[in-house]
Amino acid sequence: MTGETDLRNLLSGMRPELNPGRYVFTMAEGGVPSGVTPVVTVAEQEGLTLVVPQAEADAAGMAYDYVAGWITLRVHSALAAVGLTAAVSRALADAGLSCNVVAAFHHDHLFVPYEHAERAVEVLRRLAHETA
Repeated sequence: MTGETDLRNLLSGMRPELNPGRYVFTMAEGGVPSGVTPVVTVAEQEGLTLVVPQAEADAAGMAYDYVAGWITLRVHSALAAVGLTAAVSRALADAGLSCNVVAAFHHDHLFVPYEHAERAVEVLRRLAHETA
């Protein structure tokens, strides 16, 4: 069940996939509201950060100011892999795109400005092609 650790294989095989929908970063006091299904949850000292579908945040009256597209890198990356986040972040930064990265057990997930999500996928596909 160990993931890939070789950076060249990670980059060439990352297969970025844009998940459908718009996602927002928001805070929840007192737990996750009813009707809200987070795709990411982080317990910070300041409170519970959630990444949730925008429609669910709107329905629950949750405040946010960043709307993101969610890209999954389909390569099974090891949590101990070195350099994937740096290479992906650098490619997106060079294209003028911000990126919020979340590592999960099997895959890395990128949250980029929604209006630039398709362009971010193109940048990542180009990086994968150039690395192959």
